[in-house]
Amino acid sequence: MACLLQINYENLPESEALSSHIQQKLEKLEQFFPRLIGCNVTVGLPHRHSNQGEHYFVQIDMTAPGTEVVSNRQNHEDVYVALRDAFDAARRMLEDHARIRRGETKQHTEPTHGTVARLLDGFGFIEGEDGNDYYFSAENLVDQAFDKLSEGMAVKFLPEAAQEGWQAKRISTGKQRNHPG
Repeated sequence: MACLLQINYENLPESEALSSHIQQKLEKLEQFFPRLIGCNVTVGLPHRHSNQGEHYFVQIDMTAPGTEVVSNRQNHEDVYVALRDAFDAARRMLEDHARIRRGETKQHTEPTHGTVARLLDGFGFIEGEDGNDYYFSAENLVDQAFDKLSEGMAVKFLPEAAQEGWQAKRISTGKQRNHPG
């Protein structure tokens, strides 16, 4: 590992297991982006005196030639989940930086058309014109309130592969334009 790693613990004791996990996460990141110079990871608990569940916070500050990447808004009640989310966010930022340095731009996906197949409590499924079912939640709607949706309604959306299966993002129920063919 060429990258200099520094781990800081705030309001919790140092953990050899956690430090080892952080080191493994950094090594995986270095396989993707070997030009990392330094990485400072801070893991901690906020100053609170409550009996409710605490949320760990993770901040990652990485230095690479031409950039500094800071991932600092990852909170979760499970420290390993907070670490995963922080390293995933840092990886995405490094990918964006590398893409910009190579002069590449992000390719925008064309919307897919489908119909609302099933509506449940705050989420549902869209059947795409490709025959796949796409999960969505109320947060994915762009121009419509969830309670105004109905089964069979025509929509367009951006498909995204997720760990759990296909998801629909940026769902629109606006007028579907038919392009002259």
